[in-house]
Amino acid sequence: MDENLSLKTFVVTMKASKALEEVTKQDIKKHGMRASDFAILEALYNKGRKTIREISESVLISTGSITYVIDKLEKKELLIRVNCPDDRRVVYLEITDKGKEIMDDIFPEHQQVIEELFQGISDSDKKTVIEVLKKVGYKAGEKE
Repeated sequence: MDENLSLKTFVVTMKASKALEEVTKQDIKKHGMRASDFAILEALYNKGRKTIREISESVLISTGSITYVIDKLEKKELLIRVNCPDDRRVVYLEITDKGKEIMDDIFPEHQQVIEELFQGISDSDKKTVIEVLKKVGYKAGEKE
């Protein structure tokens, strides 16, 4: 009987994803931050000002939950809300100087943890994984 490669690929992908998520969560936790806090700050740190909706879509946090996380980060003075002058419905988020200082310390260490996870894997293999996972993601997106 032929083994079901699609099913095996799915299981291996999910296990790898869970393992990667756990390692990165533990790394973020040692800096006294939750994964959702870090994800929002990281997006603002690397991409600059974004709307709440853009952040919600990029970090995969529901719009209901993201408001709570943003409120907490704002209270800690790590980000600010900026109203759009052209559209009252739009609110931008910006990382503050305090938030940037924290990310200047945390992000290089976090990036190193990720580099170590992929150590020994060729750039060619990494590119292949990226291409394949994008195809799977697009295909899954069509099913929604």
